[in-house]
Amino acid sequence: MAAEKWMLQTKRADFEELAKYHGISPVTARIIRNRDVVGMESMDKYLKGGLKDLYSPFLLKDMELTVTILMAKVREKKRIRIVGDYDIDGVCSTYLLYRALNEIGAHADYEIPDRIKDGYGINESIIRQAAKDGIDTILTCDNGIAATTQIALAKELGLTVLITDHHDIRKEDGVEVLPPADAIINPKQMDCSYPYPEICGGLVAYKLVQALYEAYSIPEEKWLEMIEFAAIATVGDVMKLQDENRIIVKEGLKRMGQTKSLGLKKLIEKNNLDPDAITGYQIGFVIGPCLNAGGRLHTAKLALSLLLSESEEEADRMAQELKDLNDQRKTMTKEGTEKAIEQVESLHQNDKVLVVYLPDCHESLAGIIAGRLREQYQKPSFVLTDGEEGVKGSGRSIEAYHMFDALVEVKDLLVKFGGHPMAAGLSLERENVEPFRNRLNELAKLGEDDFVRKIWIDVPMPLDYIDEPLIEELDLLEPFGQGNEKPLFAQKGLSIRSVRVLGKNRNVVKFSLASGQGMPMDALLFTNGDSFLEELLDSRKLDVIYYPTVNEYNGNKSLQIVIKNYKILKES
Repeated sequence: MAAEKWMLQTKRADFEELAKYHGISPVTARIIRNRDVVGMESMDKYLKGGLKDLYSPFLLKDMELTVTILMAKVREKKRIRIVGDYDIDGVCSTYLLYRALNEIGAHADYEIPDRIKDGYGINESIIRQAAKDGIDTILTCDNGIAATTQIALAKELGLTVLITDHHDIRKEDGVEVLPPADAIINPKQMDCSYPYPEICGGLVAYKLVQALYEAYSIPEEKWLEMIEFAAIATVGDVMKLQDENRIIVKEGLKRMGQTKSLGLKKLIEKNNLDPDAITGYQIGFVIGPCLNAGGRLHTAKLALSLLLSESEEEADRMAQELKDLNDQRKTMTKEGTEKAIEQVESLHQNDKVLVVYLPDCHESLAGIIAGRLREQYQKPSFVLTDGEEGVKGSGRSIEAYHMFDALVEVKDLLVKFGGHPMAAGLSLERENVEPFRNRLNELAKLGEDDFVRKIWIDVPMPLDYIDEPLIEELDLLEPFGQGNEKPLFAQKGLSIRSVRVLGKNRNVVKFSLASGQGMPMDALLFTNGDSFLEELLDSRKLDVIYYPTVNEYNGNKSLQIVIKNYKILKES
């Protein structure tokens, strides 16, 4: 397990003035400033931002051109094929564009690559099949920006190609390497003036939907009624919940209960969630994994068919199938993670960049397992597995290591790769696995401090300060997620008055704690209870990082804290 270092946020501002101006407590003002929200106007947008604050889709480079081309294709009754991707972002993007093209009367269908057979993004066989099928125009979503040779083939075959994507763009000698498409919408382009480029493929697609609907004078409510899919894609693709992303997710969550997608309703129902109170956490850890499970273990077209379904019986069956697939995926992930940790412990513990080769692991699980390794060791982690041709893999990174740039440095060893600073996918020949591991480690400019997990504390707040109005005010900060993390508070030297382990799996520790001033407080810690008791022994003092909540039981309310991290203080 990686070492931890507790760090206190020290970002400065006049918190009293901010609190007074916005009608919030100085504690809440400090937390918002800690999320890099600077100035009165930005804080106002953070607290009250809504649909009026979304950026115009026409600020995206080539948006107007793409709309013009699509309108001409619709008029000419040309066949359009959407080419998406097999993850949650790709599925939501495809759903949005397919719904929109149908709305404007386009002759459209879709193709989603098979994770095992096709790999990531558009490929030559998809392009040749499109030409054979009499397709005139290919419209990509959540992919295409790296497909230079593939798009060149499409142009040779006489196809019109429109790219919508959000992935990083490869540069050679400072010059962007772009595919020869007829139009490219990607906020990461150097000459794109979009105010907030850190949006997912689903939101790029949603912007195109909005622009098309404006061009066709379709009522605003028609594109707003699909905003939940831009929200699901944003959370599912782990985008930072800042600026426009935060507004999209906030508005999308509000509308989840009224979704027009029968399939999404069924998926919510199968997971026993309240449709009118869906949280970002539930999208990230319940709904998202179910939608992803189709593309991982079966076909992503199952998730898309579910979302598009108009039959109650069919939607019910597909929602159950996706839930079952996700349960199967959880079991397989647990087994794969155990094997990966065993390999690291025995062979690669001293490596700066972990490259684990699990030939028999299902390739769709490589990214999840890489994420688990990254969490365990606080090191950039790649998991490689045998594909149909050669070796495929996924990586998950830490803040100090730009994963996409690292792959560019070893591109001569790779058949194909793409990704972000924090995540990447790749394929390579089997004989290059060891050279890949060695070269990444030789080139990695990482020091021991980079492998220490930093836990950022927002406010060192004594338990005595906690009250119900403060907890209610913290709800203003939702939705929580990447880039807008749940606030963390800390207090040192709490006395343990009592402790016991609860739960069928003995994975909940319940405490009665007391501050130095004698303030009592119940607390919960979710961990292996028996291991914790062994670690605690006779100690009766804790330093804790926590989040305050209200516990409601039998109509009674009481304050409690949920402990996120702890340090046991040994008796001197």
